Amino acid sequence: MQAWKLGPALAAGNTVVMKPAELTSLTALRIGELICEAGFPDGVVNIVPGWGKEAGEALFKHPGVDKIAFTGSTAVGMHIMRHAHEHNLKRVTLELGGKSANIIMDDADMDLAIQSSQFGLFFNMGQCCVAGSRLFVHENIYDEFVRRSVEAAKTAVIGDPMNPGTTQGPQVSAAQRDKILKYIELGKKEGAKLLTGGARHGSKGHFVQPTVFADV
Repeated sequence: MQAWKLGPALAAGNTVVMKPAELTSLTALRIGELICEAGFPDGVVNIVPGWGKEAGEALFKHPGVDKIAFTGSTAVGMHIMRHAHEHNLKRVTLELGGKSANIIMDDADMDLAIQSSQFGLFFNMGQCCVAGSRLFVHENIYDEFVRRSVEAAKTAVIGDPMNPGTTQGPQVSAAQRDKILKYIELGKKEGAKLLTGGARHGSKGHFVQPTVFADV
């Protein structure tokens, strides 16, 4: 995502001020080190870690900034859209949260459909604005697809994301873990059938079991 922001702006001859998410700033700072090593002129790329209400707010309200490109929550995106134009009619590009759906028809390659849908949901622990968290499956293949999806989810190796054998690491924070668990409980209360997962994994860290609901 950092490359998506930096690449087009720099290629078009702009300077950039980047505020990484406060919980995931280390990779952005490492890219900053590499930019210095590569010999970029001072001030072309500026990386400013901080909280959204301080660093982010100052950035999108600053009259010297002509364009804002934001990836994050819908609520913050709406806040930026309302206030970013007040000083200089900034252009704004927003990439916000969604509930992307995979549609699986009855003539699909079943192996590929299972593999792709699992990746679409569990890639980066689901922490992706295009995570395929909903599946619409044709009734002719529904039962088989659900059964195999559950089997695939159960094969996940949960643990240290730096271990090459791990397929699913932790959520980014305790708050995000608890939010996911809250939605799982809501799904159960609303009548969806929990087939696997649905709970915290272990007693340390922010791990959530890979979870599959059916008959939603």
